[in-house]
Amino acid sequence: MLPPANAFLPEINFQTSRSSGPGGQNVNKVESRVELRFVLADSQLLSAEQKERLQGKLRSRLTAEGVLLITAQEDRSQLRNKDIALRKLHELLRQGLHQDKPRKATKPSKSAVRKRLETKKKDGEKKASRRRVE
Repeated sequence: MLPPANAFLPEINFQTSRSSGPGGQNVNKVESRVELRFVLADSQLLSAEQKERLQGKLRSRLTAEGVLLITAQEDRSQLRNKDIALRKLHELLRQGLHQDKPRKATKPSKSAVRKRLETKKKDGEKKASRRRVE
């Protein structure tokens, strides 16, 4: 089970910079872009098994040092961008920890096999009838 998003706050570092998003002249003055840094290996809230699973699933999103970087610059407000980044982190962790149910192999029914073979036979006969008779 994954803890709530705000439980991760002590383990997260935020860095701000000027956004390229909406904001007019505000963009040139205010650092509204938020970059969230989460060190997966140092997390106290995740078990060793969860960390291992996340490192496998989020491999392409992690830096060489094992830091998960998430940026948010959708909004003009730095605070709202922090919230967006936190939600993105929580969603990534939730998806990374999701386990798919194992697929159970099943056999096709006898009637399905029979229908498939009948269809193949009909198609073969149809194609054979198109051939030129010599």
